[in-house]
Amino acid sequence: MKIVIPDDYQDCVRHLDCFGKLAGHEVRVFNDSVKGTDALAERFADAEAIVLTRERTRIDAALLERLPRLRLISQTGKLAGHVDLAACTARGVLVTEGSGAGSATAEIAWALALASRRHLVGEANRLKGGQWQGHLGQQLSGQRLGVWSYGRIGRQVAGYGRAFGMKVWVWGRETSTAAARADGFEVAPSREDFFAQSDVISLHVRLNADTLGIVGAGDLALMKPTALLVNTSRAELIERGALEQALVQGRPGFAAVDVYEEEPVLGAGHPLLRLPNALCTPHIGYVEKDNYERYFGIAFDNIVAFAQGRLTEVANPAALKTPVSAG
Repeated sequence: MKIVIPDDYQDCVRHLDCFGKLAGHEVRVFNDSVKGTDALAERFADAEAIVLTRERTRIDAALLERLPRLRLISQTGKLAGHVDLAACTARGVLVTEGSGAGSATAEIAWALALASRRHLVGEANRLKGGQWQGHLGQQLSGQRLGVWSYGRIGRQVAGYGRAFGMKVWVWGRETSTAAARADGFEVAPSREDFFAQSDVISLHVRLNADTLGIVGAGDLALMKPTALLVNTSRAELIERGALEQALVQGRPGFAAVDVYEEEPVLGAGHPLLRLPNALCTPHIGYVEKDNYERYFGIAFDNIVAFAQGRLTEVANPAALKTPVSAG
């Protein structure tokens, strides 16, 4: 099969152990990212299978119309609205997805909290520049950690907070807070208290139509001038532009983010990068070797199963019965 893997920013996929699963297939890997139907159609013109790295590339009906040879989209991780399943089904294009249970994203959230509280990047840069200490940091022990959503990653972050001696509480849907209570964690008495009394807030909410912009300017204005907001989930959970404005106004006093509305961010073109009280990393929470071996390994297994005619677990089972369009 002719397989295309776009958006491999670090040129690392070819060096994964699991890449050997695609031996015998014609694989083309792109290390940059392009946007727009024309550019993507040119890039995927000969592809029979496309391997998507999370939501880096959007596949919509207009693009699918330009890809008559496409038979399979193998997603790393879960789908998140960036693939038009109905359009794929109509054209007989199968879509597969995978899952994982690693701790990479929880670890980067905790690393950002630690680095922000102790000004690690600024202090390291000062030392390299010939200077000595310049900031007074804060320890996490004894502070109030607010975790919004107690799913797999939120549960891990809450556990880290407990291990570091923080006072942890949780906010989210009833099922989320019930699970947190069962694990012995406190639930914030109200949304207002969650924002107003937390010293560190970490967002771990899944992005969908209901959670788009779920954190608004009013929520951020309740936060302490000394508080830190950590977002390793999705930028769109926060009302567009609200975090930048809140940081300028000083509530919260700090933010540490790994996600942005449009990615990749090149040329330092995001307003958060110009703020001294924002610590920004280039969406590296998911980008970790063990994680990649797990997620890409599943994606490649699905391609092999398809090529051998034994693929049955797909996100759009109706497409199994749809004749492949000739374009």
